[in-house]
Amino acid sequence: MNTTEQNAIFPKGNQGPTEYFNGTAWVKILVPQDQTGTYTVGNVVFEPGCRNNWHTHATGQILLITDGKGYYQERGQPARPLVKGDVVVIPVNVEHWHGAAKDSSFTHIVITNNSPEGPVKWLGRVTDEEYNALS
Repeated sequence: MNTTEQNAIFPKGNQGPTEYFNGTAWVKILVPQDQTGTYTVGNVVFEPGCRNNWHTHATGQILLITDGKGYYQERGQPARPLVKGDVVVIPVNVEHWHGAAKDSSFTHIVITNNSPEGPVKWLGRVTDEEYNALS
């Protein structure tokens, strides 16, 4: 067991779908849907170098960073480095991605608002060129 697993707040969960993650990620849904049907809560663990595809949320999303180092990037903007304790409020329908740094795992809690369109609209992969250009 590595240090990340020893310090984990929640269990890793199941491996994330390869069509939405470039690399290995583990997804654990903590609250499948609250009683009002308004949001879901999950824990996502990215192995080093893993990132999700570009995507949007019709009603926004919140990320609470709990471990490791990673990035959040909106289309056309510079990537924002993230570490434990950071919070990201993702606006409605903003194209973005998030994931681990090359040399670190990365864990965050996601609070995703539900909508008639579903919680997420997946788009294309973050290319190696885009990812490797991060400073």
